[in-house]
Amino acid sequence: MASNTTDIKKGLCLLLNDEIYKVIEFIHVKPGKGSAFIRTKLKHLITGHILENTFPSGHKIENVRIETRTYKYLYRDKTLFYFMNVTNYDQIFLDKKVINNYQFLKEGLTVKIIFIADNDIPLYVDMPHNVILKVIYTEPCIKGDTITNATKPAKLENCVTVQVPLFINIGEYIKVNIEKCSYIERYKEYTKI
Repeated sequence: MASNTTDIKKGLCLLLNDEIYKVIEFIHVKPGKGSAFIRTKLKHLITGHILENTFPSGHKIENVRIETRTYKYLYRDKTLFYFMNVTNYDQIFLDKKVINNYQFLKEGLTVKIIFIADNDIPLYVDMPHNVILKVIYTEPCIKGDTITNATKPAKLENCVTVQVPLFINIGEYIKVNIEKCSYIERYKEYTKI
């Protein structure tokens, strides 16, 4: 949908160089000489890259309407990942290229999928910051291992290996930060979602 710089506001999504950006900051500048302009800070919707861009006042921009929908992850079939809409139970499949940290997907995990609303094209999967996963292999705990800050590798149910404290044992659930691929805490009261 075409509009101009007077429509720029925080949160607006726009098309720039065939990429979709979200306005995170903007300021209208009217210098003493010359014409006014809009200075913006834009965040790339998929990569998160921040771009500073200046638009001349009255410049035409292409704004994009996006929609966020809640889905549950179902299963994986080679390179395709299947999700179910929690509202209407429609199922979609996505390629791993649109899923950051896809290795942390677990059956039943709730995620947000961002769509271009006008043509219903999925842009990317917004993963939660943390997930709870079961430790399937790690070296056994030895009495007194809770005293030091030492760590050991632990293989999780999604086949990812993270460093965990020495007191973590096979069969326990841990909370993992997806972005850093790091242990947060032991999760004692795990109920399957």
